[in-house]
Amino acid sequence: MEAVLSPVKTKEDLLFEDSLRPRNFKEFVGQETVKSNLKIFIEAAQKRDEHLDHVLLYGPPGLGKTSLAYLIAKEMGVGIKPTSGPVIERIGDLSAILSNLQMKEILFLDEIHRLHPSVEEILYSAMEDFRLDIVIGQGPSARSHKLHLKKFTLIGATTRAGRITPPLRGRFGIIHRLDYYRKEDLAKIIKRSASIIKVAIDDKGADQIAHRSRGTPRVANRLLRRVRDYADVKGEGKITGKEATNALDMMEVDILGLDEVDRKILLTIIENFGGGPVGINTIAAAIDEEKDTIESIYEPFLMRIGFLERTTRGRRVTKKAYTHLGLLSSSTPQGKLFKESKK
Repeated sequence: MEAVLSPVKTKEDLLFEDSLRPRNFKEFVGQETVKSNLKIFIEAAQKRDEHLDHVLLYGPPGLGKTSLAYLIAKEMGVGIKPTSGPVIERIGDLSAILSNLQMKEILFLDEIHRLHPSVEEILYSAMEDFRLDIVIGQGPSARSHKLHLKKFTLIGATTRAGRITPPLRGRFGIIHRLDYYRKEDLAKIIKRSASIIKVAIDDKGADQIAHRSRGTPRVANRLLRRVRDYADVKGEGKITGKEATNALDMMEVDILGLDEVDRKILLTIIENFGGGPVGINTIAAAIDEEKDTIESIYEPFLMRIGFLERTTRGRRVTKKAYTHLGLLSSSTPQGKLFKESKK
């Protein structure tokens, strides 16, 4: 179940996401402020016949950073070369990529926060002055050589903006944060995806999936495929509100998008640690889950919906979570624990 609700890209997503990507800004639903700004910047660059300023897109995984990068390239009418921070291990790797870029072409660098420090330092002059300072040879015979580059646009994407060093961040002229999607926008995305994969869906079916998608298009598209499977086997092939509800209930995804692991985290804190506060390492050990997985996938969502709060002493479950789990009655031990934890 973790793979179904995880915003992190899986192997299965690779088979579908390219076909579901929007082909223009009109098809890209949501992120209206980001889109309107990018349209202006792109049009201005085209009018001046210049390359677009370097762009940094950051935010939680699964919100469309890669799709936006490809749309920018299409709107600019230039090519795009995708790669990622962990792939570029040596300075020579980056030099080879940059020296082959054409005028105005786009280099899309995913997970830019994971660049090796030595590679990142070489990137500074490439972004600012469009040149590479390369050292040829070793020892006393070594000499520095400046390699001039064609003016290009770097689009960096990251889920950890705080890990990007200030010198690198300062070289981006356009910086945008992508936020979670509204349920109305997710329903539109689901309907568009359903038409592409050729499955019938009504408004109530799309709304049910949207409500449980954690505000993330990648999760919405993944749930759509799973609900389609259910409708094909248990129903008549059309995703209705009833079919979507039955399918998602069977997968133990509740109306707010909580799954088994989310509930396990909350109940462990409530039942074992009196509702908190408790440290993240203790929670990870108690539920036999990786600390990084909890911090990057589960905790942000639980905090966003107000079920978990982070204090100086650790994580604590909120009254809202107790209510959702049906544990707030003062006659229950859990209800008493919540009252005691607030004293």
